Amino acid sequence: MGIVSKEELNNAAMQIILHAGDCRNYLSEAIHMSENDEDILMIDLKLKEAKEEITKAHKIQTEMIQNTIENDDMITTLLFTHAQDTLMTIYSELNMTNSILRLYRKLNSKVTI
Repeated sequence: MGIVSKEELNNAAMQIILHAGDCRNYLSEAIHMSENDEDILMIDLKLKEAKEEITKAHKIQTEMIQNTIENDDMITTLLFTHAQDTLMTIYSELNMTNSILRLYRKLNSKVTI
C-alpha cells in the first residue's frame, strides 16, 4: 500500500471502532439471550457474529500496522490509538463473554428444577 496518510489512518481507525462496537453489541445480545433462556443456537449465532466483527477490526488494524512499519516516517494519530485500545478492550470482552457463557451452560446443565 505504501505510505499511509493521516486521513487513511483515521478512516481505518473509524472502521476498527465500528466493527469492534458491533462485536460488543452482539456480545451484549448473547448475554441477554442467555439470561432469558433463549435458544442456544441463536446465542451461538450471536457469538459467531461477534467473532466475525472483531476479526474484521483486527484485520484492518494489522494492515495499517504493516503499512506503517514499512515506512520510516511512521505516522499515528490519537484516533488510531483510541481504536487500538477499543479493539483490545472488546477483544477481552469477547473472551470473558465466552468464558461466562461456558460456565453458565455448565452450571445450567447441572441444575434440575
